Amino acid sequence: MRAITQHTLGGPEVLTIVDAPEPRPIPGEVLVRVRAIGLNPLEARLRAGEFPLIGPPPFILGWDISGVVTEAPQTWRFRPGDEVFGMPLFPRAAGAYAEVVSAPALHLARKPAAISHVEAAALPIVGLTAWQGLVDLGGVSEGDRVLIHGGGGGVGHVAIQIAKALGAHVIATASQSKRGFVEGLGADEVIDYTAVDFTKEVRDVDIVLDTVGGDAVERSLAVLRPGGHLVTAVAEDDAELVAAYEAAGMRFSGIAVDPDPVALRGLAALVEQGRLRVHVQETFPFDRVADAHRVLDGGHLRGKLVLTL
Repeated sequence: MRAITQHTLGGPEVLTIVDAPEPRPIPGEVLVRVRAIGLNPLEARLRAGEFPLIGPPPFILGWDISGVVTEAPQTWRFRPGDEVFGMPLFPRAAGAYAEVVSAPALHLARKPAAISHVEAAALPIVGLTAWQGLVDLGGVSEGDRVLIHGGGGGVGHVAIQIAKALGAHVIATASQSKRGFVEGLGADEVIDYTAVDFTKEVRDVDIVLDTVGGDAVERSLAVLRPGGHLVTAVAEDDAELVAAYEAAGMRFSGIAVDPDPVALRGLAALVEQGRLRVHVQETFPFDRVADAHRVLDGGHLRGKLVLTL
């Protein structure tokens, strides 16, 4: 099979396509012929060596996949021919930048028939982060006021739709260039963070979901109602922020996404109901992975990037 590896840390040019042996599934795993691979900003940071989540190179990046099961030797969950998607093994290395991936069956779900492999591959990491932040940690329910920082990004644009499906009033921060996109996702209010101080425009928020970090996390304390809850996917280990929120009578939670078949099925159900769609900004063929990473490095994405096979 072909796989994308790197033997040193650095820019997109270090990504190299090689011939590699196909993985062999162990009990509880299935072999997946990959049709599409979702790309995430985290992978650009790992490629560059910003932190050693999966150890030193050589390694194969990636987690988000959609494809077809080819072998399922010791699991009842799937059969050869089943179309599946998921985020196997995170944060351990899954080797998803490859034509074939061996993945725990429990870390996958059936691909919704309503979407393509490209759309399905774009969904797992951002969808699971949003779901676990809003549903599992946030406990969002009908009538809640929810503020989502970074509404036009990967996690944010999915989070808007999940929160709306739960019956929340959704406020999102986004640049003016993304206003129409974010409104089209269902946001009730959109705040241009480049021109307006959100702390002067928003009050009595039940839950803040932060996907951008920086001073937005600390400043969000001012917009929460008493007993409100901030969930961040960026600053989850900041002890000072935790103390500041607790001292003010608020809750502070960090989300580090986990493989979750229940949440995957929940996301798939919303897709099938027409209540959730993942936006793919651009697709790249497998052999143009370096070009895709150059776009990742540029930031300010609208939704996701996907490699196709």
